Amino acid sequence: MSKDIEKLKQGISVEEARSLLLSIPVSPEGETVPVEHANGRVLARDMFAPEQIPPFARSPFDGYALRAEDTKSASRENPVTLSITEEIPAGKAPEFEIKPGFAAKILTGAPVPVGADTTIKYEETEFTTETVTLFAPLQPGKNIVGAGEDVRIGDRIAEAGTVVTPPVAGLLAGLGICNVPVFRKPVVAIVNTGDELLYAHEPLRPGKIRNSSCYTLRAYLEERGAVVIDGGTAKDRTEDIAAHIEEAIKTADMVVTTGGVSVGDYDLVLSAAKHLGAEILYWKTLMKPGGSGLAAVYRGKLILGLSGNPAAAVVSLLIQGMPFVRRLAGRREVLPEKLRVRTLSDFPKNSPQRRFLRGRLVVTEGTAGFLAMEGQGNGVISSLVGCDLIGEIPAGSPPLPAGSLIDAYRV
Repeated sequence: MSKDIEKLKQGISVEEARSLLLSIPVSPEGETVPVEHANGRVLARDMFAPEQIPPFARSPFDGYALRAEDTKSASRENPVTLSITEEIPAGKAPEFEIKPGFAAKILTGAPVPVGADTTIKYEETEFTTETVTLFAPLQPGKNIVGAGEDVRIGDRIAEAGTVVTPPVAGLLAGLGICNVPVFRKPVVAIVNTGDELLYAHEPLRPGKIRNSSCYTLRAYLEERGAVVIDGGTAKDRTEDIAAHIEEAIKTADMVVTTGGVSVGDYDLVLSAAKHLGAEILYWKTLMKPGGSGLAAVYRGKLILGLSGNPAAAVVSLLIQGMPFVRRLAGRREVLPEKLRVRTLSDFPKNSPQRRFLRGRLVVTEGTAGFLAMEGQGNGVISSLVGCDLIGEIPAGSPPLPAGSLIDAYRV
């Protein structure tokens, strides 16, 4: 093993690992999708409003549209009665201009007719089919939803690199934007390593285990916008692992491997990466769990080697690898959201290394709390059920009592 690899073996910080990953050049490709399929996709360019919402001034309620000038002298003792020109339901364009002494019956959402500058609710008037009587003066411009009050022509409604959410999809549709420019979803191949691994549909055999990691990682990646393909399961041989990576990288933008990244006799992912001639970015990071890991670049694409222990692999992916996946997807904001939380239970262990705990957010009386999940072992996949936060304990920390303030990351 070379001296450079020996240095890498000592491990680097999470921040250094992220920085190295994010320095890899990426060029997400664009495509166009129908607006009804745009939710959850990443915008490839800024979106500007070609129209205004609402497109016309409209009434916020059922009532009457009129000229405020006609009500200047209105009072209980001196009511003002106006003649009705027409009834304007939603979806119907007004036929008549409102002139002095006249009003139009108008329903919620209907266009305000030319000449009217205010509206009044039914219940604040007395009316017949032909007239409406008012008992107080009205102010011009009141009780009218102005044209463009929500969105004006030329407004930027969403930025490139942001995810289309349901409200954004609704805005796009409301503005008549039927085709939305987005980035193509990144394709991630998962290559599993280990003679002991079986897929979920295979019957258990002596000495074998089902590979839960690939299904868990696939779900996390798909949930965050990637297309995941199965790169197969390689035997514990350098050449076989290298061949699987070589094949997977032909169609994938990134390859994730599981297992084989520690220091045992059968931990051969590093050897396989070297066999391919990949550029090794790092081997091992200063974190627990998930410290056993590797990053390399081959043919301009990332090989991210994760632990064979499912929980450790997930923590490493979420904390270190997912920012690169987001960047590969065209996202502007790639780092996990960080919160300051108080622990809701004691953590009884010393933390000589930087430690990341699986947990969930509990808000009590406006205070964000972190409740650690039961079973923090590297392979305890059940500890991820209900986990929506990864809590961080700094290296060198003693056992932490409940109520300690720590950083945590949304997952």
